[in-house]
Amino acid sequence: MAEDFLHFMASQAERRIQEAQKEGAFDHLPGEGRPLELEDDSAVPAELRMAYKVLKNAGYLPPELQDRKEISTILDLLENCDEGAEKLRQMQKLEVILMRMKNRRARSVAITENDTYYEKVVRRVTLLKKGVR
Repeated sequence: MAEDFLHFMASQAERRIQEAQKEGAFDHLPGEGRPLELEDDSAVPAELRMAYKVLKNAGYLPPELQDRKEISTILDLLENCDEGAEKLRQMQKLEVILMRMKNRRARSVAITENDTYYEKVVRRVTLLKKGVR
């Protein structure tokens, strides 16, 4: 009996979707034709991802994701900054964030084959130090 009900509901949903599609309800939606923007939550432990997603939707970012957001902002500032003192200040901020991440993880934040994000950060900072944009 329950299977019949589920089958009925699924067929009704499918029918309504097809009707809406024929009526053009899905045409010209925001983001149409663009790839999906998938979030990288690999820094968040698997058992916390759903809770963090709910918190993020409520306007709160977990510390791991906030750190990544700050790092991204700092790297953008470093790329667009010509003043040496400002670059040094941003690089010091980057070091503080990386230290905070290291302390939170209770293990070393080091370049390894499995830590491609950290490798990218180090590569960009190294290029910026050399003056390559």
